[in-house]
Amino acid sequence: MTTGSSSTSEARSTTGVKSGGGINTFKGQDRALRADRLGTAGLLLSVLAATGPLMVVAGVMPTTFAVMGIVAQPLLFVILGVVLILFSFGYAEMSRHVHNAGAFYAYISRGLGGTAGAGASLVALVAYSALQVGLYGLLGFEVSLLLNAHFEVAVPWWIPSLAGAAIVGFLALMKIDVNARVLGVLLLIEVALVVVFDIAALSEPAKGGVSLAAFNPETLTGAGIGTALCFCIAAFTGFEQAPVYAEETSRPQVVVARVMFLAVTFVALFFAFSSWALTVAAGPDGIVPAAQEHTAGLLFVLTESRLGETFADLMHILLVTGVFAATLSFHNVVSRYAFAMGREGLLPAVFGRTNSASGAPGTGALLQTGISVVVIAAFALTDTKETGDPTAPILRLFTWMGNVGAFGVILLMATASLAVIVFFVRRGAARAQLWRLIASGVAGVSLLVIAGYTAKDFYVLVGAGPDSALRWVLPGIILLAAAVGLAVGAYLKARKPEAHARIGLGNEAFQLEKAAEEGS
Repeated sequence: MTTGSSSTSEARSTTGVKSGGGINTFKGQDRALRADRLGTAGLLLSVLAATGPLMVVAGVMPTTFAVMGIVAQPLLFVILGVVLILFSFGYAEMSRHVHNAGAFYAYISRGLGGTAGAGASLVALVAYSALQVGLYGLLGFEVSLLLNAHFEVAVPWWIPSLAGAAIVGFLALMKIDVNARVLGVLLLIEVALVVVFDIAALSEPAKGGVSLAAFNPETLTGAGIGTALCFCIAAFTGFEQAPVYAEETSRPQVVVARVMFLAVTFVALFFAFSSWALTVAAGPDGIVPAAQEHTAGLLFVLTESRLGETFADLMHILLVTGVFAATLSFHNVVSRYAFAMGREGLLPAVFGRTNSASGAPGTGALLQTGISVVVIAAFALTDTKETGDPTAPILRLFTWMGNVGAFGVILLMATASLAVIVFFVRRGAARAQLWRLIASGVAGVSLLVIAGYTAKDFYVLVGAGPDSALRWVLPGIILLAAAVGLAVGAYLKARKPEAHARIGLGNEAFQLEKAAEEGS
């Protein structure tokens, strides 16, 4: 699992493959993703779209204020930004050595071995799939709400959810650069709207004027800080996706690392500033009660009072497009993880093929579309027959799946931090990479603490009671995925050692095979 770069370089020179994940010239072009499709701008927009800026400002922030009662949410975003930048030092350095659509599990394989990588692969697949499917609950609910409010048309939430799944599934089969343009336009529009609100909030503050009380460390007290961190770190989910596109990126050794730092810095500053603007608009003393009263409607209430009903309605529409953009972004990630796993024998080989026309991982995209349709249907039937609650897609599908996915990603980041340290130590590069390894260690410990709080307070995150079975069933999905993945890895190691040795190597494994064939 710690194959040196020299052997890989030899394989590349022998086969004529471009360094950094170029198109495979043997065993069928569909073994590899198409190279040079994304530059810095395209990759950055694709990654940032997954964070759903307007979705976070309208949903995550008011929920955190309301549930946890902590005014200093902007400071939490700054703290988490520092932790994730520390994480990115080692993670980004790994991206210079490993170019694989399997990202998390590829890095973990290189550092901790193929069995650990197999466990991580299934966790990543389940976590990102849960994040993506959960967004359909919010998408369907918001579209249904808008249709009823503006056209007096009552449409069940699951109809626009299924329509969204079909459109996303279609776009996921297209070229990744086409996807990047769609995501980029939607992202820039929603960011612009939030910035306009932020400026309006500072221009018309609540009684008492502009206050920096939300950045006061003395307000970070109480038992709810750990859980508040869990709410806030979910807002960052997406920035870590950049290495997933390494094989499709021009100059991945430079672009992937650059995009990661740009993304996490932007997200931390943007969310810290926007959550502060909410406290200014409602007042430091009024933000918690206002959030408890209006919940997810807080942003629109504050916007309407300053910018008018039309602008608030436009923002509500752009919330829908922002959720759609995040859904497409996560869909692309899931399909690439499935492709990487199929290519390395962790899933059936059919998943390790790309669409001959677009170069997209078509089978993985179809798999995620099918999963989405099944899950939406299951929640629709359950909500209709058992609850009839119009907010059920928010309270169940979106909240349950979103937190399951976030928990999985936090664990993957913590494990990847350890893998980075082991990887460079085994290569004899510990001294040269010392400060990055220290940063990875600090980030890993911090992420484990947050993961512990997430598991402990999972019932709070999903709005259930402390005695609810959901507090262990939902996080148990991630732990079960890890156990099954580890079992698969152990089986391959015992019965198919050659397949086990390829875990995490990606297209490099086939380059090495070709080099061996030509040398024999």
